[in-house]
Amino acid sequence: MPHVLVIEDDHAIRTALLRGLADRGYASSSAATGAEGLHQSLTGQADLVVLDLGLPDLDGINLLKMLRAVSDVPVVVVTARDDDSSLVAALEHGADDYVTKPYRLNQLDARIKAVLRRRQGEEDLANIRVGELQIDLKGRAVRLRDAELQLTPKEFDLLAYLAARAGVVVSKRELIAEVWQLGYAGGEKTVDVHLSWLRRKLGEDAHNARYLHTVRGAGVKLVDPENASPRTGGAP
Repeated sequence: MPHVLVIEDDHAIRTALLRGLADRGYASSSAATGAEGLHQSLTGQADLVVLDLGLPDLDGINLLKMLRAVSDVPVVVVTARDDDSSLVAALEHGADDYVTKPYRLNQLDARIKAVLRRRQGEEDLANIRVGELQIDLKGRAVRLRDAELQLTPKEFDLLAYLAARAGVVVSKRELIAEVWQLGYAGGEKTVDVHLSWLRRKLGEDAHNARYLHTVRGAGVKLVDPENASPRTGGAP
């Protein structure tokens, strides 16, 4: 279950929020001050932070800035209805969403769910898995059966482009244009060489393809070996 950290100085509001979140299936914890909230945020336990901007010890915007400097945990801020400047500042400094006082718990619950869905979607897009091949697009790292592959920048770009289109045949013309940002003339050999290097690092070759399959006369596709159809092409 998602863990929500509530940073709120009002005891009655904080208690009601924790009870309501528990009723809706969340794990939760709380902090009554900005300093304690920042400390708890840095433990990595929270999946999302509900941050009241009107804290007694730290300005909520400054706390958000400090949090964003060290963490990308999603944040839903709580602000007064007429405090537009604080709301704009919070969104500019990394808040994911907001609710305005007074609000109903159902409103907050809907915002929390929406932010968590968006974040999960971003994480899914940033990480591609094809069979035992894992590609971290943000970190530009590739692992095969938990062993990290040492790829050159262009090898990574080529593999990532194919992985994002797993199972789809991609022409060499498209690879030259999109991966190398070049015109087609003279580029096919470059693609062939990089495919050969990639295959070697994936532990295969064109005649014993597992992940990288050539489709004769059409291009190349990256597939999950467990779901791959019989070979339809040849070298390179």
